[in-house]
Amino acid sequence: MVQINFSLKEVNCKVVYYGPGLSGKTTNLEVVHSKAPDTSVGDLTSIATEGDRTLFFDFLPLNLGQVAGMKTKFQIYTVPGQVYYNSTRKLVLQGADGIVFVADSKRGKMEENIESLENLKDNLIEFGLDINTMPIVLQYNKRDLPEVYTIEEMQQALNQWNAPYHEAVARDGTGVFPTLKTLAGSVLESLNRQHGSPSGSPAPMGAPQGAPAGMAPAGGMQPAAADYGGSATAVAEPPTQQPQMQQPAAMAPQPMMAQSSMNSVPMAGQMPAASPPMNSELESPTTRKRGKKSRRPLVIGLVLAAAAAAAGAFALLSGSW
Repeated sequence: MVQINFSLKEVNCKVVYYGPGLSGKTTNLEVVHSKAPDTSVGDLTSIATEGDRTLFFDFLPLNLGQVAGMKTKFQIYTVPGQVYYNSTRKLVLQGADGIVFVADSKRGKMEENIESLENLKDNLIEFGLDINTMPIVLQYNKRDLPEVYTIEEMQQALNQWNAPYHEAVARDGTGVFPTLKTLAGSVLESLNRQHGSPSGSPAPMGAPQGAPAGMAPAGGMQPAAADYGGSATAVAEPPTQQPQMQQPAAMAPQPMMAQSSMNSVPMAGQMPAASPPMNSELESPTTRKRGKKSRRPLVIGLVLAAAAAAAGAFALLSGSW
């Protein structure tokens, strides 16, 4: 999921390029690395075999600048295309915010495309995700080859949920940045859907400043009536015919304790319907829970500001791309 570091004012999104072997995933990252401004990209890390096939992953940090006080960064990964590296695919796919599926348009490669797409669906299910709701863009690569599938054939075989798609020739950069920009927009839209319209009732307010100070001790003891807004002196005052009630509570005989507890029941029943809460300083678990709820609107606002910052960052770099 999208990681937002409020202390550093950073928005970090993870994008994964998925697809069959030699479809052009690593080439996409190489183009982004070579054509994006030097101040916007970090080092491209690639772990590959001698045949230039990705063995583990490619990683490219893409810094989209600072807008509205929030730094926006995309962490771009590729997965190995070979099926027997599925455990590595899962590891790289975990926590992805968006996916670019790079399909090979060359005739004869459709079976590999479908196999890789089905593998993506299965891996997403293991993470509790649905490809129908996951931000995803399809890229139909290698459109410059003499014998390729038509767009209609690619759509019918691969794009059954009508996801956005782009034609591309990754080796010369055609369609690379439009694909990435479309996915980034889908990720930000998903972020807005998740945090833009919070459901549920408004967050409860914290304890009033004038809340009474009493609270039951840990151990299930009955709290005094003062904790509920009643008169403390009315409960503490012993009956005149039973002077032994002036003894400390721990020393009182068992019948007197039972009667004292029963005397506090009518007082609790006389409390108003909306009684003040107990002392918030002594209610640390409840106070922490209420504090989190009361901060929820602030966090949501910061998330939306972060999404707006990412969108603005893409707008600033669109001229360069």
